[in-house]
Amino acid sequence: MLKRQWIVAILLIWGGSAFSQAERSTSDLEETGLWMGLYLKGKISDKFLYYGEHHYRRRNSLDNKYDFVGRMRQVYNRAGLLYVHNEYFNVVVGPTLVWNFTPQPGNPDFETTTLEPRIWHQWLLSMPYMGRVKFYHQFRFEHRWKRDNNKGAEFDYTDRYRYKLFAYIPLNKPKLQNKTWFFSPSAEIFLHTGKNIVYDHLEDFRVYTAVGYILNSKITFFGGHMWTIGTKRTGFEFRESHIIRLNEFYNFNLTNPKKAIPSVLMFD
Repeated sequence: MLKRQWIVAILLIWGGSAFSQAERSTSDLEETGLWMGLYLKGKISDKFLYYGEHHYRRRNSLDNKYDFVGRMRQVYNRAGLLYVHNEYFNVVVGPTLVWNFTPQPGNPDFETTTLEPRIWHQWLLSMPYMGRVKFYHQFRFEHRWKRDNNKGAEFDYTDRYRYKLFAYIPLNKPKLQNKTWFFSPSAEIFLHTGKNIVYDHLEDFRVYTAVGYILNSKITFFGGHMWTIGTKRTGFEFRESHIIRLNEFYNFNLTNPKKAIPSVLMFD
């Protein structure tokens, strides 16, 4: 089983790299960025929890692709009700509201901001420990009503389908627990459909490599580099990005504020 899991992980990451190399002549470094996220999980009962993701995202200036923070990109708020079926499987459903900022600050042809509502649901499968390694399979589905920042642009409905394989590998202790440093590689593929999407059903492919530290049962810090490649509107051209991601996971207990949630990571 462990061998099969590692083979899948290697194929996903290798496949993305090979895809990038094969299409290098038609791909563009579109942007760099800094994404900061706060992930929340609050216990409501033994079976139900509140789940939240809140992101502040910046991207490079128009005249400098390597400054990472020159323009605002998004403020991203996702909430959900999480149901724990058992220790290896949970589901979550809820609303999302994304605040998209203009790609060209100061350009009167663009609205400064637009709102993008979504409905999302997710299945998360947690594998038993395989030695020191803990694997996860995440299936996420998003139903989006989005519009460009161009003045007068209409809302366009699309569906997005995401699969992510990721792992946590403790570095200084045999398993994930308080005061543990860990390494976390992941690969995620994004597909989307909609009436205006004909040729570019592959929306994005992401490889995220991160290091984290579990401070205690409530707080975990997590950060690293994410590389992405995806299709442009033409369907045959590709754009790349390099993103620095810095995150904090915070657990809390709504039934007994003085008692921490037993799990040490947001995804357990």
